[in-house]
Amino acid sequence: MSRNARELRCSPEDVFEVLGDGWLYPSWVVGASRMREVDESWPMAGAELHHSVGVWPVLIDDKTVVEEFIPARRMVMRARGWPLGEARVTLDVKPRGDGCVVRIQEEAVAGPGRLIPAPLLDVPLAWRNAETLHRLAYLAEGRGSRTSGETTAEEEIDAAGEGGTSET
Repeated sequence: MSRNARELRCSPEDVFEVLGDGWLYPSWVVGASRMREVDESWPMAGAELHHSVGVWPVLIDDKTVVEEFIPARRMVMRARGWPLGEARVTLDVKPRGDGCVVRIQEEAVAGPGRLIPAPLLDVPLAWRNAETLHRLAYLAEGRGSRTSGETTAEEEIDAAGEGGTSET
């Protein structure tokens, strides 16, 4: 089971404003390439996002279903991407100081991904989910009313430009 966390300079409500807009899904989820349909009840439990995974000309149409939704605190989704399988993705958001901490946890629950030993699967998932949180930071911090200047994503870019990387 892959786990990543990141501190963001925005409120949990700012994060859930992004999560609550299903049309933004491919903007922050690595691998999702386009949206086809969003249920009107999104992000409530049982709501579905109909998206595509991959790049043209090899696109796979599939969906993600909300299993649990607690506004500004927690969202659990079952993300499908067959023939690769299905994953349960849990996002927990907690206030910290003037910002918040977002934790993402992902585990294969159906399909070929379940056959891969967790230590091997966690390596690419950890990279993917670090980038997912990076993208989510851009969107949520951009919506939030920041008083502190740079976003955490901008700090990473600055650090990488100086020959290093910064991870929270």
